[in-house]
Amino acid sequence: MKYEPNDYVIRVLNSPDEVNAANWNELLSMQPAATPFMRHEYLAALHASGSATPATGWTPHFIILERDSQMVGACVVYVKAHSFGEYVFDRAWANAYAQHGLAYYPKAVVAVPFTPVPGTRLMARTTADRAVLAKALIQWCEGEQLSSLHLLFAGAEDIPACLDAGMMLRHTVQFHWTNTTPAYADFDSFLASLSQEKRKKIRQERRKVSDAGVTFRWSEGTSISEQDWDFFYRCYERTYLEHGNAPYLNRDFFRRMANTMPENWLLFVAERDGQAIATSLIAINAYSTGANGQNGSTKKEAVAYGRYWGALERVNCLHFEACYYQPLQWCIEHGYQRFEGGAQGEHKMARALLPVKTTSTHWLAHPAFADAVERFLEREDQGIDQYLDDLVQRTPFRNDPGT
Repeated sequence: MKYEPNDYVIRVLNSPDEVNAANWNELLSMQPAATPFMRHEYLAALHASGSATPATGWTPHFIILERDSQMVGACVVYVKAHSFGEYVFDRAWANAYAQHGLAYYPKAVVAVPFTPVPGTRLMARTTADRAVLAKALIQWCEGEQLSSLHLLFAGAEDIPACLDAGMMLRHTVQFHWTNTTPAYADFDSFLASLSQEKRKKIRQERRKVSDAGVTFRWSEGTSISEQDWDFFYRCYERTYLEHGNAPYLNRDFFRRMANTMPENWLLFVAERDGQAIATSLIAINAYSTGANGQNGSTKKEAVAYGRYWGALERVNCLHFEACYYQPLQWCIEHGYQRFEGGAQGEHKMARALLPVKTTSTHWLAHPAFADAVERFLEREDQGIDQYLDDLVQRTPFRNDPGT
């Protein structure tokens, strides 16, 4: 059966508390690129903790698409008066607007605040539902008289709907590690796949941490104690403050994570002389997405996401050990297929995280600026392609790691 636009009901809710959490999470479980960061619990914790609220410049609106009283599409869009916490940089666009006496803010952003992780943004039951949701977003932005709409770190399934709605594509580069098929037997077999230079470098870096007397332990889910969460936040906050910024996320946010979705967190703690000195917090898509799992969802690969780290002491190469080598070793031992290292960071290639093109989509209400941005994006994309070609030539592997 073909559905027409008038077969849908569109609801705009202004708080996660107004959204049916079970329906939201059920819809998320059906998505090809579902991540824990789109769970209702995660978004609700950002709001309830005060981390992403109107007071911090993130005014949420939940766009719900219904058909026959069933949620068939949904996304969260934030109206913003700044561009902080996004990781796809548009301040040059904002400056150009200002130079011409035009207001760039407020703008609309479809994203997970402070979380540059690619994944489904327009949740939908069918391709047709997703197309309707994308067009409804544009119409809502026009009705709110917003300057622009930016859908950040989109899933591949989002892109056709966004293009059909008249949005432009923008690409950035991240660095991800991918397990082999068959999977690496252990960390040494992973090292054996690298060039001699990179293999030697990693062993030297790990030895420096070990020779400094640092050992690691890890905890997952409910086994992460409140004391460990407290210590993690102490490290996380200190690292932000050392760089001259307050952290985006407060202690209450992580307390809510421990209470509402503990199965999605993995904590590494570095210790020396019996004292904890550093931590690295990793997110994992631990909830079942298998064909025989919850909600009848389709099977997804097991993915870990490098998220937050902090240290109270300086040890040579400790950051590499805590944020890359320990997580990679854990992923290999637990059969995870991918480890995403977060935004930017060309140095990650030396640790066997390879470049991956990520996609965002953009719509600007002002026709002349939309034309100018489209020309800019064409030039920028050529540069991104050249950058990726250059990076591919610098592979740390002896052979193609994907075979």
